[in-house]
Amino acid sequence: MEYLSTRDKNLRKSAAQAIAMGLSRDGGLFTPVSFPTINALEVEMLCTMSYQRRAAYIMGKYLENFRPEELEEFAHNAYGPEKFDHPAVAPLRKVDGRTWCLELWHGPTSAFKDMALQMLPQLLSASLRMTGEKKTACILVATSGDTGKAAMEGFANVDQTKILVFYPENGVSEIQKLQMVTQEGDNVGVCAVRGNFDDAQNGVKRIFSDEEMRETLARRGYFLSSANSINWGRILPQLVYYISAYCDLLNAKEIKLGEPVNFCVPTGNFGNILACYYAKRMGLPVGRLICASNCNDVLTDFIRTGVYDRNRPFHTTMSPSMDILISSNLERLLFDMSGGKDGLVREYMDQLARTGRYEITDGMKKRMQEVFYGGFCGEEDTASSIAMLYRYGYLIDPHTAVAAKVLTDYRKSTGDKTPAIFVSTASPYKFCDSVLSSIGQAPAADSVDRIAQMADITGVAAPERLAGLKGKDVRFHDVTEKARMDDNVLAFLQ
Repeated sequence: MEYLSTRDKNLRKSAAQAIAMGLSRDGGLFTPVSFPTINALEVEMLCTMSYQRRAAYIMGKYLENFRPEELEEFAHNAYGPEKFDHPAVAPLRKVDGRTWCLELWHGPTSAFKDMALQMLPQLLSASLRMTGEKKTACILVATSGDTGKAAMEGFANVDQTKILVFYPENGVSEIQKLQMVTQEGDNVGVCAVRGNFDDAQNGVKRIFSDEEMRETLARRGYFLSSANSINWGRILPQLVYYISAYCDLLNAKEIKLGEPVNFCVPTGNFGNILACYYAKRMGLPVGRLICASNCNDVLTDFIRTGVYDRNRPFHTTMSPSMDILISSNLERLLFDMSGGKDGLVREYMDQLARTGRYEITDGMKKRMQEVFYGGFCGEEDTASSIAMLYRYGYLIDPHTAVAAKVLTDYRKSTGDKTPAIFVSTASPYKFCDSVLSSIGQAPAADSVDRIAQMADITGVAAPERLAGLKGKDVRFHDVTEKARMDDNVLAFLQ
């Protein structure tokens, strides 16, 4: 299968080339030329498989040049018990008679990014071998909190790679920051950016598009790649857990084969919910896709009006992974909704860069609204959602709380009684201060001490790797201006 750029569909690459490059050199995102189907018989077959085998089978539909046994090996390496603390890998938790929560945080960094970033290093290494690339991949990452740690955990000491992570200086939780700045590995680097996530993300995109920078790095023996969800190798593993969740509902006899299920996804950069949309495009019986935002509600307004406008106040919230006003993966949806009109997508992206806004056609808006619903949740309601589910015996993080609240609002406003899954993207222990405050407890002064405090109060065990942060040495202290990120890359790759 070939992959094309959302901004020039005549620019086509193999899967290995697309994964190795990460981002197209014209600034576009690679997307498959077509979507393979998954039929009812295949869903029934997947129901009999482990998560690892489901992953290998589904990804194999998009990675035709990868051997099936190779993909099975990758899946067992990525999702085995030494990495994930739950045998189901991505378990479903029943909340009530028609609602489930899909827990995606049982991996090594306690966030959903592990679902893709334990797989991506293996896909990238294989892609480098396939393409005959001899230079070292320099993986640049902009993170709003979870991607950075998950990417470094996945790529630490992986041959032929170096990874440099940029995060907003005051835009991540204390635990997220501590996870990153204590990361081990000879090939990793971390730097804070004075600004917000959009500043860090725009800086990384600018570096990718800088021809002079690429030539300089090539002379030093490096080429740029990405571990953000702009890389197809990040999106593809995420399709798996939506299809797997549907299989798990079937196995539990909660639904019948072919019955639709709604998914509510807490959304920032649009990659996670895009993966669910792609699963629907393959034929998975997905009903409505409910896009849940915090008070940075640019996506809510876009879905409701067809106008994307980032010219609005930026809010720092208790759900920092959604504190984003430029959702990069939306470009892939625009390409699909426009019927592959690369010129139109390029025009929208140019407008966004120049003016901070664009408006899609009426036809695109109609197609989008037939599939997507947009809702948002403010800080007070996020805290109330955490408290309410805790009273029913379920401890969740703020991002999950946003999804739970938006799903409730959606059902009240539409009367839709379709079985629904809301997505849990992080362990509550990554946001102890917000969770403790929401359940009426005063957080301890030290961020790491809050982990033990919350475990004592709630009786819910903390993930071992988070509990082990106490006393770890801080390795990285760098802070940079957003305009000087290039200098940090050059210094990292001396």
